Amino acid sequence: MKKKGIIICLLLIMLTGCTIVRIDTTDIDNIVDVVLSKDNTLYNRVGIGYKYYVPRGVTYIDSNGSNDRLYSNGVYYYLYLDEINYYYKNSIKYKENYTKYYSRKIENGDNIGYLEINEKKGNLYLVEFVYNYAKIEALVPEEEIETTVLNSSYILSTIKYNPKIIKLSLGKSNTTREDKYEEFSSKSENNNFLRYEDEGK
Repeated sequence: MKKKGIIICLLLIMLTGCTIVRIDTTDIDNIVDVVLSKDNTLYNRVGIGYKYYVPRGVTYIDSNGSNDRLYSNGVYYYLYLDEINYYYKNSIKYKENYTKYYSRKIENGDNIGYLEINEKKGNLYLVEFVYNYAKIEALVPEEEIETTVLNSSYILSTIKYNPKIIKLSLGKSNTTREDKYEEFSSKSENNNFLRYEDEGK
């Protein structure tokens, strides 16, 4: 009877299509590929016009408009939601640069983005992850790079926008249909996202 129960359980698992996916958390490419390939519908954080999933171990701190600040294991994550480019369905351009610590263009269906990691002073690394019309930046020690990429992958892949609310919020601003914005296009000229943290020290 016990053997029949085990066989039935195994058959149920096979028939329901459950799969176990192993994420190699020491390989950045594998982390990104596995997490972004999943159709994640989870969310536990709701803002005005958007929602997303904050993974276990990451804490939501506060918001400033469409910019959220999160925290995990000594690292602050700065999340910027690009509702204008989402609304107009603008694409981003990114060229991989192999002189960087890590540089990769990401194409996953309609979602295009990039992951770039640059070495900074004090043995810290700036992680810039753009995907799904949003960007996460974090200044991390080398041993936290993989964890930061994993958490950022979950956050960015689960962002869902509410187009009706975004349309209303754009209508209240000075933005019109004729205006074109390329928020992420000139990152080398406007790279002051983390200035807020540096000035606070």
